[in-house]
Amino acid sequence: MLGSAVQNVIALTDSVFLFHTSEADFASIGFVGVFYLVIAAIGYGFSRGGQILIARRYGEGSYDRISRTFYAILYFEMGLALLLYLFLIYGTPWFFSLLVDSEVIYGKSLEYLSTRSWGVFFSYVGVSIIALYTGIARTWFIVVDTLILAIVNIVLNYGFIYGRLGLPEMGIAGAGLASSIAEAVAFVVFLVYMLQDKEIRKFKIFRLPSIDWELIKRVINLGAPIVAQSIVGLGSWFVFFGIVENMGERELAVTNLVRMVYLIMSIPCWGFASGVNTLVSNFIGARKRQAVFPIIWKTAKLCFFVTMVITLPVVLFPETILYPLLGSEDMSLINEAKPIFYILLVILGLFSFAGVFFSGVAGTGATLFGLMIQAIIAVLYLIFVYIVVEIKDLGLVWAWSSEIFYWILVIIVSTWYLRSNRWHQYDF
Repeated sequence: MLGSAVQNVIALTDSVFLFHTSEADFASIGFVGVFYLVIAAIGYGFSRGGQILIARRYGEGSYDRISRTFYAILYFEMGLALLLYLFLIYGTPWFFSLLVDSEVIYGKSLEYLSTRSWGVFFSYVGVSIIALYTGIARTWFIVVDTLILAIVNIVLNYGFIYGRLGLPEMGIAGAGLASSIAEAVAFVVFLVYMLQDKEIRKFKIFRLPSIDWELIKRVINLGAPIVAQSIVGLGSWFVFFGIVENMGERELAVTNLVRMVYLIMSIPCWGFASGVNTLVSNFIGARKRQAVFPIIWKTAKLCFFVTMVITLPVVLFPETILYPLLGSEDMSLINEAKPIFYILLVILGLFSFAGVFFSGVAGTGATLFGLMIQAIIAVLYLIFVYIVVEIKDLGLVWAWSSEIFYWILVIIVSTWYLRSNRWHQYDF
């Protein structure tokens, strides 16, 4: 769960610390934080394609092909990271000018990216390593490494944002710098672990192969629809934040508070979704197709239970649960967000099933079909948001209700597809 939610953990800690600086900083990190999640999701999506391949090879017992698959992912991710780094530096000023009305939000968003952009290299290499270890079902150190990343990020956020621990006071730019350094530290720690890991040696992972363009093409073909799904999914969320930003900075701040709770409460959903992705591909590789739907259904029920256990206390007692993180004499943001928290409970209940079922579809290899599903549903979702916010002016509660509409459609279509057995045609 934690390994799948690295960017969620970073976004959460950045938001918590910036909550205590100013409402403008808090609103800005909500906007630019979602944008950076889209950037991170591109690398993560391609790694998921590679993870499916590695899991299939592992299920088949083809250990000699795992190393080449890993390096195909790694080489591609490094090239992609360079392209996106250049976009973050030179393209975002123009891109944000098209979307953002507030000059304060615009300036602070670019300030954050000025120190956050180079972290994309460590993020993309990191997801390549996570794809390897998740694909061979050895995930325990991913948890350790993510905890190290979170701790480093928390300490450096405290230092760089507020000017403590002998570090310069940088505000929102300090949040970006802290996150980038934390990702670099996490990468170094994982690299040291890999060098000490005897189990990984049977895959001959330290023999650097030549570039296998055919294998890279296979990773791209499998991963591109997943990336497009992420862009469509998170991109539509980014547009959602842009629409809310037009309502005013206060509404954006309230929405960012809800987003922050959503991020942390959805960690089990992302984790179980990533796990079922590996399980499905592994079972298919081991010629056990009949076990695919039962394992998806059992995983979804477990995901729902875990999600509700951690979500219910926050929804019912937000002041008590959130005060240690957001402690402030002014609790007005939390009070204004309360009605949306009840909507969030329904959203997370649906997401716990929809995320697992949708990831199960990807695990079968039907990533292009998954893209088609998400593209159509995302368009309907954005139309719904535009109508309730821009045309009807029904407010934030109705805007967030669009997520319920979104996940119900995902559940219906994913369940139909898995039950249809159309996915049996995919082999790679």
